[in-house]
Amino acid sequence: MNTNKVVHAAVAVLMREDGMVLLGNRPAGKAWAGWWEFPGGKIEDGETPLEALQRELDEELGVQATEAYPWLVRTFDYPEKTVKLNFFIVKSWQGEPVGREGQQLSWQNPAALTVEPMLPANIPILSALSLPAVYAITNMMEMGEASFFKALALQLEKGLKLIQVREKQLGREALIAFAHKVIALARPFGARVLMNADWDDVMKAGADGMHLNSHALMNLSEKPHGLLVAASCHNTQEMAKAVQMNVDFVMLSPVLPTRSHPETQAMGWEAFAKMKQDYPLPVYALGGMQYSALKNAWQAGGHGIAMQRAVWE
Repeated sequence: MNTNKVVHAAVAVLMREDGMVLLGNRPAGKAWAGWWEFPGGKIEDGETPLEALQRELDEELGVQATEAYPWLVRTFDYPEKTVKLNFFIVKSWQGEPVGREGQQLSWQNPAALTVEPMLPANIPILSALSLPAVYAITNMMEMGEASFFKALALQLEKGLKLIQVREKQLGREALIAFAHKVIALARPFGARVLMNADWDDVMKAGADGMHLNSHALMNLSEKPHGLLVAASCHNTQEMAKAVQMNVDFVMLSPVLPTRSHPETQAMGWEAFAKMKQDYPLPVYALGGMQYSALKNAWQAGGHGIAMQRAVWE
């Protein structure tokens, strides 16, 4: 990290219902003029990040956020300064955004930008934004194969985009065969499939990524290349290791009491929010989740929710 003073900033990801996000082009006369970025700016003395966000949205775009959730906090070293960026997902606002500072605006698909160059600090944010709000975990062991695949087909039609294959009761060959079937169903819908398995099995199945359990995470020495990599975490030590390994997202549990681990003490939303504070990676809440908990997860700084049972019901 450079020795310059850290500049704290609030950054808004204005997100429409179709997933498109608003970017602005830095106007002439500003540092990095011509580069694209998310709207936002410096947090002034005495301001909270949310207060700074509202002020910047008004000054830059002439809008007022009516539904804004804390999301990621990332630090980035520019040659001239270090910035600590407090990102918020803004799901609704009053007014129509206009470039009040002479900047050009553009609604963009985070997975397929048509504008460039992007401000370096904002680039990792785009891959995080391509992750959906719901992460589904397979549950064939409880449901039976026929019922599970029927439920999977239904949820894919409804828009499910991210699935973890986790079936600890299956041997290697059976797990790979099961994953093949899940992937074959998911691909036409553009859904991505991760396997809770070792590297060889993931590659054999042709999955989009791998999901590391906490033991595998703590023993990881290098992030696997060319895959979406997620990790299960239960404490701050594991969450720190996930950052060190630069995994794509984490799943934090148990947030609420669960049927599968009734003896395990749930952390609750307050502890989840505390562990998520100042965290740079997207975090899914797991444990006792229902669709109705999505807003709780967002309010606590989570990216979304992970479900093993309710998602298939």
